[in-house]
Amino acid sequence: MWLIFAFMSAALLGFYDSFKKKALNGNAVIPVLFLNTLFSSLIFLPFILLSFGSFIPEDSSYYVPEAGWDVHKFVLLKSCIVLSSWVLGYFGMKHLPLTIVGPINATRPVMVLVGAFIVFGERLNLWQWSGVMLAVISFFMLSRSGRKEGIDFKHDHWIWMIVGAAVLGAVSGLYDKYLMAMPSEGGVGLNRMLVQSWYNIYQCFMMGAMLMLLWYPHRRSTTPFRWDRGIICVSIFLSAADFIYFYSLSLPGAMISIVSMIRRGSVVVSFLFGAVAFHEKNLRSKVVDLALVLLGMICLYIGSR
Repeated sequence: MWLIFAFMSAALLGFYDSFKKKALNGNAVIPVLFLNTLFSSLIFLPFILLSFGSFIPEDSSYYVPEAGWDVHKFVLLKSCIVLSSWVLGYFGMKHLPLTIVGPINATRPVMVLVGAFIVFGERLNLWQWSGVMLAVISFFMLSRSGRKEGIDFKHDHWIWMIVGAAVLGAVSGLYDKYLMAMPSEGGVGLNRMLVQSWYNIYQCFMMGAMLMLLWYPHRRSTTPFRWDRGIICVSIFLSAADFIYFYSLSLPGAMISIVSMIRRGSVVVSFLFGAVAFHEKNLRSKVVDLALVLLGMICLYIGSR
C-alpha cells in the first residue's frame, strides 16, 4: 500500500514543480517562497486548532498531538533543512529550464542511497551501484545538453544551487525516515501530522524574517513581485504530496530509498510541462538524459526490493 501512496505523491510533486516554475518566471523569489510557506501553514493550521480543541479524535489520520520542546526541536531542524533546500532550489529554478532542473532533482534517490551507505553503513548491491553509475552518466550528459543553451555546469552558480538543493533534499529524506521510524527501529517515532503541520509553520516564520530583513528594504532595486495564481497551486500540490509522502513513510515496511526514488518520478510530469507549456529547447537530447535517470531509478528499485 505504501508504494501506491508513493506514486500518488510523485504525480502531485510533478505538478508542484511545474507550478513553481510558472510562479517564479520573472518574479521575486523570496516573496513567492514566503507566500508558499504561508499558504501551506494556513492549510494545516486548522488541523492544529481543531486537534487542540478535541474536535478531531486522537485516532484520526488528521489529528495533530501536542508536544513539547523535546519533540519540536526535531521538527525545527527539519524546517531548517527543507527551507535551505527550497531557497537554493527556488533561485536555481527561476534561472534554469525546467527540463534541466527536473533530471538533476531526479538524482536525489541516488544521493539518499549513497547517504545511507556513508551514514548508516548500508551495503549497495550490483543493481544499486548500476543505478548510481547511470545517474552519474546522466548528469554528465545533461551538462552536454546544457552547453547547447549556454549553461556551463562547472561555473554556473544556478546549477550549483540546484545541486545543493538536491543534496539537502536527500538529507531531508534520510532525516524523515529517522523521524517517522519507531524507537525500536532506531528512529524517533514522531506523528506525521505533527511534523508536517509544524514544520510548515516554522518555515513561514523564518521566511517572514527573510522577507522583512533581506527583500523588503531592497524591493525597489531588485526583481519586483507580482501576484501569480500558480503560487496557490504550489502550496496546494506540495501540501497534498507531502501529506501522502509522510503517510506512506508511516506505514509498516516503508523503505525511504524506494519512496524517495518513486517520488523523483515526478520529473516526468515536470519535463512534459517544460516541453509543452514553456516550449523549452533541445528536448531530443534531454529525453535521452531523462531516460538514463529513469533507468537508474529502475535499477535502484530492483536492487532495493
